[in-house]
Amino acid sequence: MAVRWTTAVLDTNLAGGWAVARCSEGFLVDDNGALFPRDWLKRQELDVLFEHGIGHFDGQPVYLLELRQPQALAGCSWRGLRQFMLEGDFDTYKILGYAAQIATWAREHRFCGSCGQAMSQIHLERAMYCQPCDLRSYPRISPSMIVLITRGDEILLARSPRFVTGVYSTLAGFAEPGESAEDCLVREVREEVAIEVQNIQYVGSQCWPFPHSMMLGFHAEYAGGEIVMQADEIEDAQWFRVDALPPLPAGRSIARYLIDLYVARRLGLAEPVLPR
Repeated sequence: MAVRWTTAVLDTNLAGGWAVARCSEGFLVDDNGALFPRDWLKRQELDVLFEHGIGHFDGQPVYLLELRQPQALAGCSWRGLRQFMLEGDFDTYKILGYAAQIATWAREHRFCGSCGQAMSQIHLERAMYCQPCDLRSYPRISPSMIVLITRGDEILLARSPRFVTGVYSTLAGFAEPGESAEDCLVREVREEVAIEVQNIQYVGSQCWPFPHSMMLGFHAEYAGGEIVMQADEIEDAQWFRVDALPPLPAGRSIARYLIDLYVARRLGLAEPVLPR
């Protein structure tokens, strides 16, 4: 199957192509979606903070226009990235997820963290540059593990106070300096539910642009201990039978994939595919 979306550093001095417009309220959309003719967008007198060339979709160049603030355009509205993850075309979500990560990085690196001077984009390189410090800043990626803990026909699921009411999910956490993903997994599980795990198996990964995580997914078997929930982080954690599960995360998330994959293997069902 042909790959429709590929990332690339494009020259913003060239005309034409598609563009997505983003602000604090999300991405601009109309009845045709979130991709607009770039030249048309540039004629709309938008208050553009910066522009980046981000890749190709079906062979056509795509650019990101980051606005200083939301603006009203006839026939258009603003939509958050999570709505695209839940409801929209997955190729569009991949474009917008990448655009959101580049926009977050570019907003946060307008000024040098060392001397405070304004930074500039390096031509045809995905980097911001401070000339006085000779410092380059590249897009941030935050590695995080996400794990489904299993015990035969049971899986451990938990919920955070931040979750949608009733939804349970897998455990997850960011890696700290000096940790491997497996080290992070063992530490986070101990911290969040106070149990031990064994037979850690890597399953797959997923970009999670909220705002810049790389989720490394695992299955791990229960090895011992009783659930003790971490205050302020875990609202509830329980063992659930694979044939009696609570409401689960969105189908396109790696959390849901880890759950569905284990359930399918346990019940002899067709294995799901992680959206990519």
